[in-house]
Amino acid sequence: MQALIDYLRNKPEAEETYPFGPEPRVYKVQNKMFALLTRHDGKDLLNLKCPPDHAIELRDIFPAVIPAWHMNKKHWNSVILDGSLPAGEIERLIDLSYAIVVQGMTQKVRAGLEARHGSTVIYQGLLPN
Repeated sequence: MQALIDYLRNKPEAEETYPFGPEPRVYKVQNKMFALLTRHDGKDLLNLKCPPDHAIELRDIFPAVIPAWHMNKKHWNSVILDGSLPAGEIERLIDLSYAIVVQGMTQKVRAGLEARHGSTVIYQGLLPN
């Protein structure tokens, strides 16, 4: 779990916040959420933003990917952190969520992030493998 938390914290300009009390952990970039880490029904969940079509594909492929708990199910998935999804796939989904959130920011904010960290780093989740 610590490796996952470190990965989330190390995204460019990521901020770990607790707007709802001691749980859940909310990860933001430029004050916009890209991930939410919580525990629900005895399971650790990581909510991540995803393009709607890809969100459905992931749910069909991986039993550990479900419609997001407590969020817009069209644009968000919950990843059940039960060890069944490889760490690399979870990191890919974090990168994708981060990139989608940055894409939705104003051009001025995006340009600042790109200048400070480089487009390749910011949009890593959108680049072909």
